[in-house]
Amino acid sequence: MKNIILFISLSILLFSCNKQTDKNYINSNKLIEGNQTEEHPGKQLMDNYCSVCHSNASSHEDRVAPPMIAVKKHYINENITKEEFISSLRDWVNKPTEENSKMPGAIRKFGIMPYAPYPDDAITKIAEYIYDYEIEQPEWFDSHFKKGHGKGKGMGKSKIGKEASNQEFFDTTDKSFAEIGKYYALQTKKELGKNLMRTIQRKGTIEALSYCNERAYPITDSMSNLFNATIKRVSDKPRNSNNAANKIELEYIQKYKNDLKNKKELKPVIVENNDVVNFYYPITTNSMCLQCHGKLNVDVKINTFQKIKTLYPKDKAMNYQVNNVRGIWSIVFKKD
Repeated sequence: MKNIILFISLSILLFSCNKQTDKNYINSNKLIEGNQTEEHPGKQLMDNYCSVCHSNASSHEDRVAPPMIAVKKHYINENITKEEFISSLRDWVNKPTEENSKMPGAIRKFGIMPYAPYPDDAITKIAEYIYDYEIEQPEWFDSHFKKGHGKGKGMGKSKIGKEASNQEFFDTTDKSFAEIGKYYALQTKKELGKNLMRTIQRKGTIEALSYCNERAYPITDSMSNLFNATIKRVSDKPRNSNNAANKIELEYIQKYKNDLKNKKELKPVIVENNDVVNFYYPITTNSMCLQCHGKLNVDVKINTFQKIKTLYPKDKAMNYQVNNVRGIWSIVFKKD
């Protein structure tokens, strides 16, 4: 279950993905059994813990994990009881292995979700919500599911170059500058997350810090070359001084902080300058980010903190809370 692949780690070190909702999904919070209408506590937990990777806002092509409706479709049938489903989901989250999954197609596409230290009580409430309630789903999901869940489709090759062997060709014809910039950001995030996840799964969080220190820039540069764009992740509180935002980027970071505070939708900012486009898009934190960006001895373990200080002596990227603006994507690309 590709499930949470970017889910934690991307967050863990590469700021994280935007948690906002999107108009392109079917919104439903109705209870399947009974007449209750109040919101189940598991919904908020699912939004906090799962939406970063399993969000409905991503298109089918741009996803880093399947939507939660896919989890429900694969794990729940008329023969499974609520207790069995809760146990099954808890077993998966506590021990994500290929043998323990019921979504082999998602594993082939996204990889195995790394272990996440979520409380059993939270997993139980999320499972109860998934079992009892109708789950929001992207508009494309029904047709995709009916076509055999995309089996055998694979990832197409891009005509941009051999580095794009894992990227589908993205036709920019009739696409808005916002759509193009967001695609570049999401694909870079996906590539960073895939490699970081692999390191976390095999070697743990401490080694993932070293991996990110050594490989984040080369991977980002590779994606810049792939898309013929300049792709950066910048922050007002950088961990690596090379990620420090400039004056203009600082203004947009503050704008997004104000928008988030005022509960406004966080939208891409497009600035056209002669023959190029400057694209800005927020990077927000989730609960998993706090393992490396939260409070010391509350979210961040002392050995993790010591490793951070060894790798990043001038680190400023601490003391974040869930759903804070960590920084922005700053991307420049040509108009044609």
